[in-house]
Amino acid sequence: MAEPVSRLELDEVLPAAAPRSGADVDIAVVGQLNTPGQTKSSVEGTRALTIAALESLAELGARIRFVDVAGDAEPDYEAIAAADAVVMLGGGDVEATRYGHTGEVPNEYGVDPRSDERQLRVLDEAIADDRALLAICRGSQLLNVACGGSLIPNLDPPHPHRGAPGEPLFLDEPVDLVPGTIVHGIYGGRDRISVRNGHHQAVNRVGEGLRATAVALDGVVEGTEHVDRRWVVGLQWHPEEANADTVDRRAVFAAIVDEARRRRDEAAQ
Repeated sequence: MAEPVSRLELDEVLPAAAPRSGADVDIAVVGQLNTPGQTKSSVEGTRALTIAALESLAELGARIRFVDVAGDAEPDYEAIAAADAVVMLGGGDVEATRYGHTGEVPNEYGVDPRSDERQLRVLDEAIADDRALLAICRGSQLLNVACGGSLIPNLDPPHPHRGAPGEPLFLDEPVDLVPGTIVHGIYGGRDRISVRNGHHQAVNRVGEGLRATAVALDGVVEGTEHVDRRWVVGLQWHPEEANADTVDRRAVFAAIVDEARRRRDEAAQ
């Protein structure tokens, strides 16, 4: 029997974004709370990941403006642009035609062209204005598409990037980091780290202006950054996932909050 369809409401996640004492930087968090064809379990997963990301940022001093691109209201792009930094979270698959794929996509889920359009606009404007940007999972894939790159529509076999059928979605995966990149610095100069992954799509051809910064042992690109922008970072994995290393999670979100502070301080001079 199919699971009952449910929806994730904005007021279920917004309490996690409440500013803590001393909050001093504005971060726009762009997410996709609901996707076509979602199930109760996928909604619960989105809720947990979204709350974890919002809490991590708030605890580090961020004042959060959460933007649900799957909602009926058009995003306030001017407010997003006014933030000190942008964080783009995960969600459903990117519409295949966006990156030039015309065939069937096995295991496709959650395709929402309107969300794609809205998030790509946020990315285009952020890149054009050289804003600080952290893009996670779907966000990282959209970053690559925004720069003219392509995606692998379906990893076959999916292992070691996601759990097998009947197993938990997320698993631990070793990833090699490229020395001298932003993500290499975030993770303390370690050349290999363990991350929490659960994806069936991935970056294929790296987009113009981007370079690969993290690579799985099978050669799949797991991270990118923009070489012509100051701080534009894409991570395929989920630092906010419940079983992710807590020190590493804090390091990732602290990096974007710290960059936001630098931008704010520079603007005030």
